[in-house]
Amino acid sequence: MKSEEIIKDFFDGTSFDSYEYLGAHVSRSKTVFRTYAPAASGVNIFGDFNGWTEEPMSRDDRGFWSFESKNAKEGQLYKYVIYGQNGYRMEHADPYAFGAELRPGSASKITDINKFKFTDEAWMKARKAQGKGIPYIDKPLSVYEMHMGAFIRNKKDENGWFNYRDLAEPVIDHVKKSGFTHIELMPITEYPYDGSWGYQVTGFFAPTCRYGSADDLKYFINECHNAGLGVIMDYVPVHFAVDDFALKRYDSTELFEYYPQGQGSQWGTCMFNHGRKEVSSFLMSVASYWIKEYHFDGLRTDAVSCLIYNIGEEGRGENGAGMHFIRTLNTKLKEKYPDVLLFAEDSSAWQGGVTKPVKDGGLGFDYKWNMGWMYDSLHFMSLAPENRPSEYHKMTFSMWYFYTERFILSLSHDEVVGGKGTILNKIPGTEEEKFAQLKVYYVYMMMHPGKKLQFMGNEVGEETEWNEGREVEFDLLENPLNKGLNSMLITLNEMYASYEAFSKDEYVPLQFEWLHCEQDGRALYVMKRNDKSGSFAAVLNFSDKPVKDFEFRAVKLPDDTDDAKDTNDTKISKAAKKSKKIKEETWKAFIDTSWKEYDGTKVKKEAVLKSKDGIITTDIGAYEAVIYKIM
Repeated sequence: MKSEEIIKDFFDGTSFDSYEYLGAHVSRSKTVFRTYAPAASGVNIFGDFNGWTEEPMSRDDRGFWSFESKNAKEGQLYKYVIYGQNGYRMEHADPYAFGAELRPGSASKITDINKFKFTDEAWMKARKAQGKGIPYIDKPLSVYEMHMGAFIRNKKDENGWFNYRDLAEPVIDHVKKSGFTHIELMPITEYPYDGSWGYQVTGFFAPTCRYGSADDLKYFINECHNAGLGVIMDYVPVHFAVDDFALKRYDSTELFEYYPQGQGSQWGTCMFNHGRKEVSSFLMSVASYWIKEYHFDGLRTDAVSCLIYNIGEEGRGENGAGMHFIRTLNTKLKEKYPDVLLFAEDSSAWQGGVTKPVKDGGLGFDYKWNMGWMYDSLHFMSLAPENRPSEYHKMTFSMWYFYTERFILSLSHDEVVGGKGTILNKIPGTEEEKFAQLKVYYVYMMMHPGKKLQFMGNEVGEETEWNEGREVEFDLLENPLNKGLNSMLITLNEMYASYEAFSKDEYVPLQFEWLHCEQDGRALYVMKRNDKSGSFAAVLNFSDKPVKDFEFRAVKLPDDTDDAKDTNDTKISKAAKKSKKIKEETWKAFIDTSWKEYDGTKVKKEAVLKSKDGIITTDIGAYEAVIYKIM
């Protein structure tokens, strides 16, 4: 794209390509540096290539500063020294740098992003063949969220980190074996503080050098694609780190930031000023850059509630500039990359339609994290079994609003940090009881409509709250309880990937049914997923008491049955006996959380249930779930 076109789009607030003009660009004969600092009275550059001696950059009439060097080479470090109002002098990293040095250093690194040659043509061609519409709308989408530095730890490295290349094989092997379809990386853009997990960014175009170079990260993604795994990036367009060397008061003024209603963000960071067109172009270029240059398959946009409301609080009013930015971004992304996945991490209850098309007043995301489902279901699981019946509908309420958005069910890193404990340790009871209940919960999650996301460690039943300084506790798999949980989750993912009943038309009403969701003093549920190619149902008992002769309807009553609309089981039973139009069903046990292969007590037996007058009667053990394939 020509420079003048890029600059025009930059000032229009619609640029996807500003990184092609700004930043440090290497050629055979020279390196060209450019930065945008309109309020600066002077900008100098220094680095490895000139002995860290300040040299002046040239300014044009639009606020761009440039410098050419025949001595500047790839891999060398550099910084800008910006002079501005009221005696301001600050050494800054390049906002558009493609590389950075490791903390506590803060210099930018000259990086050629055009060297790596991808070999993932087959993956990219298949991805593009999905065409327009919502990617994976009728396909399984099971995401493994991970932190690159805490999957496994390197005992030979003082920080405990492996290179992106070294991580490729063990990560791919585990994720594939576990049955996930995609990996979601917590932010890998450069950041100074390990404990922020990448959410307080200083280098938006630079992959963190903690784990290697730009080419190393591209290698990781390339290998994932060639193994049949998609890779999603955590995108942070709401706020940035307060470190003086980065974006804060970049040209001596608040060029990137603003303080809505006199306040910073809830994380103690600077809020991006989305009302400024140059800032929108910066952030849109960030999004496009990672998709185009690194072949990421999707973006998970962090803190969308702050784009909807000022500081994320409904009482402070809608954030008009934030919504305009995200609508413009998502519209342009879908025009340019229709096959790329767009996820919203949104904790608000905004009714405008996060996953509705922009033309219909929505924000244009493909999927929204279902935070309500997560809060309600984890609250239910934390209750003592005797208290669950009184809050029975915590587990059913999500289906009342499910069809208002396209949801993904997420058990993310946020649920296993900050004193919350692990998913397993939220559950009361003995160790054996905790695992038994967690297996039932995972069946519930799989049977519930919506795409799926699990944070690393959830699949092995970790008991220690997560932090970035330790690896996933894979050694727990030597424990039969953990091994049983892991085996069951693998089986669930295999089932999810193999049968259309768990993904096709799941955002269409009637694809899912509650066959039993009565607040009758018990913690029993029966869930059904319907599909022409084969339906499935699950009986779940979240109680510590077994239930004998549990009776529930298996088949919908014909419309002309007297009590067809009555959901009381006993009345349905009477009505069913009067009807001659009910098609009887045979249910064959497909997965039972109490089978020995999942460290239960039952020998695997493909038990068969047959409906009579549309009613099924069965026994269900304490803390047990059984998935049936309907014949």
